[in-house]
Amino acid sequence: MKKQVTIYTDGACSGNPGPGGWGALLMFGSITREVSGSSPATTNNRMELGAAIEALALLKEPCLVDLYSDSSYLVNAINNGWLQRWQRNSWQTAAKKSVENIDLWQKLIKLLKVHEVRFHKVKGHSDNAYNNRCDQLAREAIKKTS
Repeated sequence: MKKQVTIYTDGACSGNPGPGGWGALLMFGSITREVSGSSPATTNNRMELGAAIEALALLKEPCLVDLYSDSSYLVNAINNGWLQRWQRNSWQTAAKKSVENIDLWQKLIKLLKVHEVRFHKVKGHSDNAYNNRCDQLAREAIKKTS
């Protein structure tokens, strides 16, 4: 039986593009692990994707994951089938433009083959303590890039 893990993620950018950070909480039973990282020159969407990728990559075995994010870009790409369509259309959007962040989407796809992940949208900068903590971790990570 696969372990059930809950992950909250958030990405942030000071300027877009600009220095960015990401934060994540991984929860298994009574254990919570906080992780974060940064990049000196990036975009908010890259940090949102990066948070999910880095958190999933930390799991040491295939897991059942509920992943919560305030990123419509991330959650809608999965839940609305955009990611599958982009792949079928040779990484082109419905408007026939190149999909951005292909490198990160491809990393995420590999992780989604290992873990069974359900994506959930949460309202950002609201009353969700876990999302707010991830935002705080992301913003603290940005400060470390300066």
